[in-house]
Order: sequence, then structure tokens, then C-alpha cells
Amino acid sequence: MTISSSLNAGVAGLAANATRLATISDNIANSSTNGYKRVETDFSSMVIASNGGTYTAGGVRTTTQRLIDESGALVGTTNATDLAIRGNGFLPVAEATEVAAGNGSAQMFLTTTGSFRVDSDGYLQTESGLMLMGWPAGADGTVPTYPRDTSASLEPIRINLNQFSSEPTTSILMGVNLAASETYSDASGDPVDLSVEYFDNLGRSEQLTATFTPTIPASGSSNEWTVTISDSATAAASNPIAEYTVTFDDTRGAGGSITSVTTVSGGAYNAATGSMVVTVDGGPIELTIGAPGSSAGLTQVGEKFQPLNISKDGSPVGKMTTVEVDENGFVHALFDTGITKIIYQVPLVDVPNANGLVALDKQIYMPSTDSGSYFLWDAGDGPVGDVVPFAREESATDVANELTAMIQTQRAYSSNAKVIQTVDEMLQETTNMKR
Repeated sequence: MTISSSLNAGVAGLAANATRLATISDNIANSSTNGYKRVETDFSSMVIASNGGTYTAGGVRTTTQRLIDESGALVGTTNATDLAIRGNGFLPVAEATEVAAGNGSAQMFLTTTGSFRVDSDGYLQTESGLMLMGWPAGADGTVPTYPRDTSASLEPIRINLNQFSSEPTTSILMGVNLAASETYSDASGDPVDLSVEYFDNLGRSEQLTATFTPTIPASGSSNEWTVTISDSATAAASNPIAEYTVTFDDTRGAGGSITSVTTVSGGAYNAATGSMVVTVDGGPIELTIGAPGSSAGLTQVGEKFQPLNISKDGSPVGKMTTVEVDENGFVHALFDTGITKIIYQVPLVDVPNANGLVALDKQIYMPSTDSGSYFLWDAGDGPVGDVVPFAREESATDVANELTAMIQTQRAYSSNAKVIQTVDEMLQETTNMKR
């Protein structure tokens, strides 16, 4: 019985080391596979109760585990949509074949890295057929609140590089110096016009014209101007759309800055912010002329009319040229006019036990009862790390360690084979005793 148990133990040792060699072979074969998680083989002894003091060999058994929570090094690339994760978490992806079939919501799989590029249909997809998933943003570039414990609201990210977009102008800063000499009693009193381009809701160029008319006193200087605002998109009968009386300070130290602004028509002047809201044909625009005592806006010094600082937001119609993903998982569309717009947000998926995920082909994983329930986090929030664009995660395989383990496995295998050979020789000696 003892000799036969030795034989069985030797056979179990061969099988165990063959299993370990299989995992080592897999790890080495995937040493250049981006995002590969190595497999580890654990040995555990089998103990069989002894009868009457006779020892019975139990042998060995093995268990294998893929160490999904181990990460490889991050390496830089030149593609903005090459993504990796610095820290915990997984990128949600879907199989391209399933998306193409159109059978409802695509199954969410998880991965830690991917080289995503826009395919012929506009999807961000890897060469292996994995599509990046995210939450779609609204027309204003904000991402609505979605449920975090389900993937139902996620959809494959689709980019339309033929898309055109514009941003309407909502604020204008008017930094202008008015000639102090024009408010003297002997001045001509001629008005001065200043036109500022703005963009309407459809990206069209329009003009907002400010006409500055000095108040001419009977003697001395009035330091007062009437400012009327006209809009090129508004019917002539409704122009000007706003009118204000601006008085400037002429005291030493504060001379040239605004003292007060009186609203004649249009939006009321806010002294705290130095602005007023004027309504053009396409909607409201905040016009900033400066707060009382400030030099950031309208001033009145010297003898020359000089536009000094005219700035505005908004942009004309532009064509989308490319997309980028930032560290918080927001997908930005870049347009040739220089503007960017958020079109998706990619969440990071976290599970309590990453090693309990079910491993599939293409370095993707699927939640299971062993991994626990998943939750969708904003990148950089909670237990998850952040998204790293222009980067890939290398294989977690350490070739030097694997080759060392291979030598150990080979020696152990040879030793178990020697045990079987020895048992065979002993059994042969027992058989020869009959002769």
C-alpha cells in the first residue's frame, strides 16, 4: 500500500508541475501582450490518514489564479485615445460584434488598457474589436446624473468627425479709453462708434455697436458720456437695445475711473460686477464695462479714443478634427476653431474582489459572484485611479521570474519522475522475489 501510494504521489507531482509549466508558458507567451495579467499556480498538500502506523502518501494538488489586481508598467504612446489606468479600476468596453448585431444594450466587459481609434462607423474601437463605453453628454457639454450600479445607461462611444459646432457669445468685456478732452465745453461733441463682433446661436457673425456720445456742458468739463448699444441682428425699429449714462471721476488718484452708471434703458447696471445684461436678437449677453473705481473697463483720460481690451467668448462654426480623453474620463471633441466640447464621460468600474472576475479573451473580464457587485465611479474619485491618455499598460509578466520558476518546475518534474522510476524498480525487485 505504501509503495503504491508513493507511485500515486509521484504521478500527482508530475501533473502538478505540468500545470505550473502551463501557466509559466502562458505568462511568457504573453510577456508582450498589453494589459495581460499573469497566472499563478499554488501547490497544496494532500494528507491521507495513516492506519496502524503505516504512512500513506497523499500527493499534491494545484490551484491556479489570475492576478487581475496586479498592474503592468505604463508606457507612453502618440495616440490620444490610447488609454490606461493609473491605480484601481477598469474601463468599460463592449464587443463590436454584439454592438453591430443591435440586440438591445451591449454587455459590459472590463479591461485596464486599450488602443482605441475611430472606425469607419465612428466608434472608438480597438483592433481586437472592443468598443469603449461611456455616458453621453448633453448639448451643453454637461453629463447628466446616471445610475452608478448598472451599465444600462452606458453606450459605445461614437464620434462624428464630420460634425460641426459653434458656441454663442454670452459675455463681452469692453475695455475702452474715452478722451477726457471731448467732454470740455469747447469740444465738438461728435459721437464715437465701436463695433464688436459676436456669434449668435447658429454660429453666425453679428455686430454689437456701442456709440459713445459726450455731454457738452456750458462751461468746464462734464466727464459724462451717453452709451447706446445697437445690435445688427435686431430690427432697426428696436435699436438701440440699451442706453446708459456713464459719469467719470476727475479727482486726484481716482481720476479717469467710473463714478456712476445710470440705466436709461436695457438691463440694469450692476455696480458690484461692473456689468449689465443686454438682450440681442439671439438672447442675453453680459456686457462688462467695469466697476466704479476700477480701471478694468471704461476709462476717461487723455485726448484719444482707444479700444484697449476687447474680449468675448463664443466661436463661429467649426469642424471636429479629433478627440481626446482627459484624466477624469471626459471625452473632448476638438474643433478647428480652437474650441473643445465634452461629448462623453468614461467612468471607471470598481469591484470588491478584482481577482474574482471571469477572465476572457482579449484581456477583458466579466463580473461574477466571486468578484462582487460593481460600481461606476468618476475617474479620480473614490477607490479608483485616473485615466491616462497617450499610454498603454504593459504585460504584468516578469520574464526573469518566469524563467527562474521554469527551472524550478523542470527540476521538480524530474524529481517526481525519478520517484516513479524508483517505485517501478522496487516493484520489480518484489516481483523477482518469487523466483
